[in-house]
Amino acid sequence: MDLVPASTGAKMPWVPFRLTADGVSEGKGFLGCPPADVDIYVMLHIFVMCCRFLPSTPMACFPPGDYELTLDELRACSLVTGNGVGSSTWNSVWRASLVENFAVLVGQLHRVGVVDIFADGSFVEDKDHPNDIDGYFVCDLRRLASGDLQRELNLLDPHKVWTWDPSERRPFHGYPKKQLPMWHQYRVELYPHYGQLSGIRDAFGNELEFPSAFRVSRRDGKPRGIIKIGGPS
Repeated sequence: MDLVPASTGAKMPWVPFRLTADGVSEGKGFLGCPPADVDIYVMLHIFVMCCRFLPSTPMACFPPGDYELTLDELRACSLVTGNGVGSSTWNSVWRASLVENFAVLVGQLHRVGVVDIFADGSFVEDKDHPNDIDGYFVCDLRRLASGDLQRELNLLDPHKVWTWDPSERRPFHGYPKKQLPMWHQYRVELYPHYGQLSGIRDAFGNELEFPSAFRVSRRDGKPRGIIKIGGPS
């Protein structure tokens, strides 16, 4: 499988490698996700070599870029399976269950005509047991503001989880903030994006739109890749 940032559109053969105690060797690839072009290959090669001397440094799963995957490709990616990750505590069962829940919501969005759907959060980083899958989808403001989009989605979902009303948030044991019904049912939060600000700020205090906010790691503020879900699979 070739993993290609949508911004480049260029492909090259997958040159598989993995991180070992002695550096780079042949293997499953960087979390199962092959570099898409020469620049990314070089960047990853340098990054992995540097990790030899910083063994405790967390590794982000994707370098900056938009990576388009079908749901089936996401299921098979090492983000889920853990192949080549090198972690003995990688919770592949939990990650697989998150993807299946995510797939339910993606399917509902596809059925109402939403096609630009993005996923990230700690799920695309090296966290063995991410709390959830975060993401956003692009929609029309008038359709959202009228309530039509929410009504159409809730006709499809048996739990009627499609709402972003703050008053619908409920607490969950051990979590500092209240969560939306979508999170409680699926452990997934997908937000509509129509050009508005997200409430998330950068290191300089500037409020970001969702496309910018979701492409920056909340852990260290550095750019990271994001998954764009392709058509139904």
